Amino acid sequence: MLLNTFSLHLRPRHQTPSLLKWLSEGTFHQSTNMAFFGQIVKTLLETKHNLLPQEPSDPLAAQEAQLKTLLETAKDTAFGKFYNFSGLLEAEDIRAAYAKTVPLHDYNNMNERWWKQQRKYPDITWPGKPEYYALSSGTTGKKSKRIPVTNEMLECTQRVGRAQAESLANFDLPAALFEKDILMLTSSADLDEHNGALEGEISGINVSNLPSFMEGFYKPGIEIAKIPDWDTRVQRIAEEAPNWDVAALAGIPSWMVMMLRKVIEVNKLDSIHDIWPNLSVYTTGGVAFEPYRKSFESLLDHPIIIMDTYLASEGFYAFNARPDTMSMQLALDHGLYFEFVPHDADGFDATGAILDKPKVVDYREVIENKDYALIVSSPAGAWRYMIGDTVKFTDKAKMEIVITGRTKYWLNVVGSQLSEEKLNAAIAALNEATGAGVKEFTVGAVPTEDGKDYYHQWVLGIENGKLEEATAVKLLDEHLQEVNKNYKVARSKALKGVKVKLAKADELYGFLERKKKKGGQIKFPKVMTAEQLGELMDWLKQ
Repeated sequence: MLLNTFSLHLRPRHQTPSLLKWLSEGTFHQSTNMAFFGQIVKTLLETKHNLLPQEPSDPLAAQEAQLKTLLETAKDTAFGKFYNFSGLLEAEDIRAAYAKTVPLHDYNNMNERWWKQQRKYPDITWPGKPEYYALSSGTTGKKSKRIPVTNEMLECTQRVGRAQAESLANFDLPAALFEKDILMLTSSADLDEHNGALEGEISGINVSNLPSFMEGFYKPGIEIAKIPDWDTRVQRIAEEAPNWDVAALAGIPSWMVMMLRKVIEVNKLDSIHDIWPNLSVYTTGGVAFEPYRKSFESLLDHPIIIMDTYLASEGFYAFNARPDTMSMQLALDHGLYFEFVPHDADGFDATGAILDKPKVVDYREVIENKDYALIVSSPAGAWRYMIGDTVKFTDKAKMEIVITGRTKYWLNVVGSQLSEEKLNAAIAALNEATGAGVKEFTVGAVPTEDGKDYYHQWVLGIENGKLEEATAVKLLDEHLQEVNKNYKVARSKALKGVKVKLAKADELYGFLERKKKKGGQIKFPKVMTAEQLGELMDWLKQ
């Protein structure tokens, strides 16, 4: 059901919106009243949207209210007592007091000092003990992180999901679409039990907590979603596809493209619309969509609505709330508190590591079109937590952001200051100029043989088309020198050259698969260390 494209995130089974519960308990029989059902849902969305403003009228007051609620709820936890949350609640400027008292945390220091204890004991960073832990995607090859997912975090995510569902009123979708299926391409929903809690990737936790009334609309269904092997799961989806009437898709674009191709191949189609003619909406997320746009759109018979979401292992932070933009509205009044560290010399050193005393601002002080590392405090028991993403405000008045990359995907070893956004733009320019179809890529700074200087080693995963390595070197280098003055300066000093290694995109996925990192939330790293690049290059020689 299209209504739940955005509202199904992490909702416990016993929590069902009253209208949908009423409709699903038999007052209307879906087989005979679905058209009426779709019209009711659309009318209710439009009515609520018109009567109640979706965004807070006072964002600053909304954010202060979120912070107060978080501190009040957690004041009696070990973390709350250590940092005197009770005292912070009495401060004249609660935001300034909070920033002065509680240090910034990354996963390592939050986990080592606090979250490890929370797996054994209650009331450490949040009241009680988490029932779930979200495993991070682990793109760098390190051991997966365990992010606590509390009941209150589930409710917070549910609130953001409902807000995006209500924003569908802005898109003027036909009522009939609210009767159709939604296909969510996720990690395996077969969760593992560990120390009394269930754990898995966040998308697997999502589908494991669907309300019962969604079972008839959610595809591929929990049975297929629990298949642990990615290729087997996608094969089953392709085989079952003719039995579904899918109107909406949700999932990471790289894996979505692979799944749609398999459906087309198995069912001998020209486009995905041959089997799902009502497909009208795709909710993307996890990585920037633009590098995958051509590949995705080549599988369609006609354009569809593409909406972005910001759903990370740590929470649901923003969503596309209106047409004609991929910018997302920040969830300022849904239980989360945000701060921002400038992704420049005020916040990070030349290697991309955060400074000991970085500049930190809240919503009042952000500047449009400037990159910031996102800092979140949430009911998961995360306090001033740097999740590793960078964002920029495209429209501060509308509270709209885009994700620009990862703090660790910051290539600045020789002062080139290349963010993930700039790297994506360079690949987009290369694809536009050559039609090569570079689908995945990674790059890193590698020392020259004498160890005095560096060169940038790119590895490009080609999906279709032809490309010469020399051509790629020339176009990438010229584009970055033209649009990035810091890169141009670096090329005249310690950055002595650019090298390109071409490979098939499937070979790069094979590199992930050998570490059991294929499908779902897994993303190919955009920037690698010299050591990681060496490992990848050795893999490609096999």
